[in-house]
Amino acid sequence: MSTDITSTSPVCAHTEWDPLEEVIVGRLDGATIPERHVVVARTIPWALSQVMRVVGGMRYPGFLVDPAQEELDGFIELLRGCGITVRQPDVLDGRQHIRTPLWTSRGFMTACPRDGFLVVGDEIIETPMAWRCRYREAEAYQRLFQEYHRGGARWTVAPRPMLAAELYDANYVLPEAGPPETYVVTEHEPVFDAADFVRCGRDLFVLRSHVTNARGIAWLRDHLAPDYRIHEVESTCNNPMHIDSTFMPLAPGKVLVNPDHIDVERLPDCIKGWEILVPPQPDPDANPILSMCSAWLSMNVLMLDEKRVVVESSQPSMVKALEGWGFEPIPCAFKHYAAFGGSFHCATLDVRRRGELQSYFPELDR
Repeated sequence: MSTDITSTSPVCAHTEWDPLEEVIVGRLDGATIPERHVVVARTIPWALSQVMRVVGGMRYPGFLVDPAQEELDGFIELLRGCGITVRQPDVLDGRQHIRTPLWTSRGFMTACPRDGFLVVGDEIIETPMAWRCRYREAEAYQRLFQEYHRGGARWTVAPRPMLAAELYDANYVLPEAGPPETYVVTEHEPVFDAADFVRCGRDLFVLRSHVTNARGIAWLRDHLAPDYRIHEVESTCNNPMHIDSTFMPLAPGKVLVNPDHIDVERLPDCIKGWEILVPPQPDPDANPILSMCSAWLSMNVLMLDEKRVVVESSQPSMVKALEGWGFEPIPCAFKHYAAFGGSFHCATLDVRRRGELQSYFPELDR
């Protein structure tokens, strides 16, 4: 079964690999270091969480912003050089206080649009993120989303979370190894980050994590049914957050799987017929930087189509592996962006990919 809605909506993306035509790329303007709330402290490297005790709520310093901005400009130039339309959100000042009847917090930034918004077909879904500092982030995208909606795109806002104290386990301790039995976020209300989902046509794959709970997954499953199916990918990581550095579909029948965080034998049955691509260990960075992410950010690639893939230039082992698997890697410097929460996939939101809605697992259609 296939459905072609590309001619009627300015927003349309069904997979992670169809030819990319338009994309939103994040901004670093107004970037503010998040305050050390429990859900932040448990989802970033331990050393950085300790630093946040002192600098949380302050602006990112220039020695981090300047090199990352230079790389971001280069990435945008690369995309435009490939004929892709690049849009950006409005500037959001992360230093401004967010106040609700239950809590107050400084903001964050708009560096990673992949976290807060999920495009499924012609629908933009604003997600209920668990970080309080991101509560007003969607405001920076209103101008763009209004434009897309006027052009025919659907626009949905998931249930707005209260982010009350009951949502968080204030005494949570990460297990030393292995998958957690419980998570920093409870099941008090639905929450999820869009970056915990990836798309393969009529099937989406999700990672339950410290920012995506079972109620959030259930809400999206109900919202998208019966046209889409959602399959949970089990992680063996003690600190799971965001699927795009754990399980990343690159093309029909090909999926990149993190060998440190995935037991291949426990993958959803439907994916076991695909070619499982096991990436090399990340290359050590010659110039370590303050990073909010794991070393497996090397997997956080962006597919421009089924062959071309943007990959971090400081990861020659990954570049070589992609070439060996038949892809056409496009190396791009982006390592300093890790201090702001991600790499190429995190820093982008697909607006339009040319292609039809298909089922890549026909055995599930019977």
